[in-house]
Amino acid sequence: MISEQEILNASILIVDDQPSNVLLLGEMLRDNGYACVASTTDPFAVCELHRKNRYDLILLDLQMPGMDGFQVLEGLKEIETDGYLPVLVITAQPDHKLRALAAGAKDFIAKPFDLVEVQTRIHNMLEVRLLYRKLENYNKVLEQTVLERTAELRESEARFRRLTELSSDWYWEQDEKGHFTKIFGPVLEMLGIRVDDALGNISDEQGVRWNEAERKALEANLAARRPFLDFVYSRTNPDGSLQYLMVSGEPTFDPSGRFTGYRGIGKDVTGTVRQP
Repeated sequence: MISEQEILNASILIVDDQPSNVLLLGEMLRDNGYACVASTTDPFAVCELHRKNRYDLILLDLQMPGMDGFQVLEGLKEIETDGYLPVLVITAQPDHKLRALAAGAKDFIAKPFDLVEVQTRIHNMLEVRLLYRKLENYNKVLEQTVLERTAELRESEARFRRLTELSSDWYWEQDEKGHFTKIFGPVLEMLGIRVDDALGNISDEQGVRWNEAERKALEANLAARRPFLDFVYSRTNPDGSLQYLMVSGEPTFDPSGRFTGYRGIGKDVTGTVRQP
């Protein structure tokens, strides 16, 4: 929300080639508590003044010699690249109202002035403008926060990967269909296996024989979606040697509780297992 004090502290620029109109509007604004009111009778100065001060509201007369209000609006568009022109136009010409709104102005004041209407339109437009700016700033902060959190997550993942590599030979993830989606570490080269396609199906090198009882026990854990710790199973390599692998894994679920797959670590423990 925007407080009344924030509205009264907003910066306002009055642009009119008639000093009497500038004086009238300025006194009205100050009498109503507005603290930051500036003015100019020179339309050529408006864009540079706005570039320096970024006014919250510009009261812009349309009928001015040398450079009319429509030309000023075009110049302001080059400054306000987000497309929001904080301009309340002043006109005595009814047919200019729609043209000014189409040119980017947000509202209009008719001459001769109805001071109550002028006060109401200025107050309402400032409230909208300040809300717009607050939302814009919030989005910038949110975007920066997302970038920072993304960087933190990437660093956390990299750190986790390094720790995993120190404690195991590989890290793996599977989707709900049992296809491998992530494999970190030298497991493919170590075991002589390969990923056949984009679905993550894995094939062994020719001549490898797995211990079927152990493998079925591991597959039963996976099918039942049970976690398992330090499960050891073996395979016979093409040269007749036995190789022992130890894996740990846990099922993963999304926030709604739906099963999404498995993740875990694996290690070659051949050197630590007493072979028959």
